[in-house]
Amino acid sequence: MLGVKHQKESGNHWISVSDLMSVLMMMFLFIAVIYMENVTSEKQDMDILIKEYKETKVKLYESLNAEFKDDLKNKWNAKLDSVTLSIKFDSPKVQFTQGSFEIPNDFQIILDDFFPRYLNTIKKYHKNIAEVRIEGHTSLEGKLNQTSEEAYLYNMELSQSRTRNVLQYCLNTAIPDESRNWIKTVLTANGLSSSQIIKNYGYEDKLRSRRVEFRVRTKIEDVMDNLINKIGR
Repeated sequence: MLGVKHQKESGNHWISVSDLMSVLMMMFLFIAVIYMENVTSEKQDMDILIKEYKETKVKLYESLNAEFKDDLKNKWNAKLDSVTLSIKFDSPKVQFTQGSFEIPNDFQIILDDFFPRYLNTIKKYHKNIAEVRIEGHTSLEGKLNQTSEEAYLYNMELSQSRTRNVLQYCLNTAIPDESRNWIKTVLTANGLSSSQIIKNYGYEDKLRSRRVEFRVRTKIEDVMDNLINKIGR
């Protein structure tokens, strides 16, 4: 009788373990289904954002190109990048003198014409614009006998002074008050030192490296970064 009782208790024990395993398996499947649904939903969100991001960039590029296509190459020797939405002025006449943050006269004339039109063009997309960046760049050259690190830090301050001067000058051009109020919420001056020099046949083009660029950054870029980080976790 004792042996039979032991067998019954043992059988009940294994039934309990079996039931527990079944419950755990069901919970695992439930969690897996929820996880897959979340991943699918996030991927769909990402696909929608990527599509919206591309469409916004295309529209911005097309609008900027339509406004400035006759001026970029023929008058200003400038380029509009379809990927970064950056406008780069390449004419030697508008590049900064070594060690100087004073805006060249020829560049001032261009800015008088360029910036009000630029602002009017991008303002149509204000809901999608997170930042309008004025980016200042320098050549690798620093002061005499400076180490490479000292030259980099010196050029960082120089590039920031250049962008700050250009920003101030742009705000003093003829732009409507409503546009001025908006642009002050997104316009920034960013000194990048010599981190993005321009090379020609493998060698630095010192003159072209001393430049200022205008670039639009969209809000969708921030949302995409957040979503990518979320999925990555």
